Amino acid sequence: MRPCGVADETYEKDMAIVRTWQHWTILLCTLAVLYTFPLYGSYYFISLINYLSRVIIIVLGLQLVSGHCGQISFGQVAFMAVGAYGSAIFTTTLDIPFLLALPLSGLLAGTIGIIGGAPSLRIKGFYLSIATLAIHFVLMWLILHVEFLGANRGLTCPPAKIGPLVFDTEEKMYYLFVTVMLIMTFGAKNIERSHVGRAFVAIRDNDLAAEVMGINLFYYKLLAFFISCFYAGVAGSLMAHQNLVIHPDQFTLLTAIEYVGMIIVGGMGSIPGVFFGVIFIVGLNELVMTFTPLLAGWFPLLGAGFTASIGVIVFGAVVALFLLFEPYGVAHRWEIFKTSYRLYPFARSG
Repeated sequence: MRPCGVADETYEKDMAIVRTWQHWTILLCTLAVLYTFPLYGSYYFISLINYLSRVIIIVLGLQLVSGHCGQISFGQVAFMAVGAYGSAIFTTTLDIPFLLALPLSGLLAGTIGIIGGAPSLRIKGFYLSIATLAIHFVLMWLILHVEFLGANRGLTCPPAKIGPLVFDTEEKMYYLFVTVMLIMTFGAKNIERSHVGRAFVAIRDNDLAAEVMGINLFYYKLLAFFISCFYAGVAGSLMAHQNLVIHPDQFTLLTAIEYVGMIIVGGMGSIPGVFFGVIFIVGLNELVMTFTPLLAGWFPLLGAGFTASIGVIVFGAVVALFLLFEPYGVAHRWEIFKTSYRLYPFARSG
């Protein structure tokens, strides 16, 4: 007898990333739209998707270390800076091809993350978050004061080049950014459903119970930190070759806090939640930038200080509202919808 709704008959099918023919159809249509978008999309939206792709890569790494492994980190922006500066030095000073410099930048950020994070990962909770703040300030201080890194002058970086292809426009960079983002998403999803991802979740839920079950806490925490820094380094490399000029002022603590807010809004411990959170917060920022000049004109008594900081105010209010009323993020609502869809034609109870 054929079961109603969507039923999985094997563990392999249950754990598959793409499970049904509907999923395959949606996936292929989405890829077709993504890779043909520059043919008909406007410059604004192409640039926006480039930015979204880069941020998604960063937040994917943060999701693995914070959402899955439970290690709150505010150092993601600093390791993105390591990747950006590393890629600039690899491609200019050492004349390494971009295709090799991209993963090397991630490995460099991951290695420095291990060196800086190893002592910090013997603590947890609030103390770990403060330690990652210290890592951020130490790395940014070194970048500002080490001469071969450009100090406060910054560094220049050539456009990305793969063979005869030079990615020197937003339209050309679009294909690079989207492709790298999809590869990194596929990698994060596979880490999530592997024994490593299950170890991360066990540590997040109850580290004492995980240790009793034989999970090496320090090893897996360090591995989560390395993977997170690797993702940040890759995103930093893409940023460097997109902006062509990198400067310490591009890597602020406020941006690091914004990335943490994205996984809170999207949903902690969920790969789709990364996409929901990034799109939600970036879209919110775009709306704020659009309507802030109008608010300044309508309410001049608010003052320049208020209108200049309204973006931070709105961001803080949104994160607070999600923590109060939807602590599991947008991804939770998405899972509820999918559950009701799988049970079709029966109504979801409760």
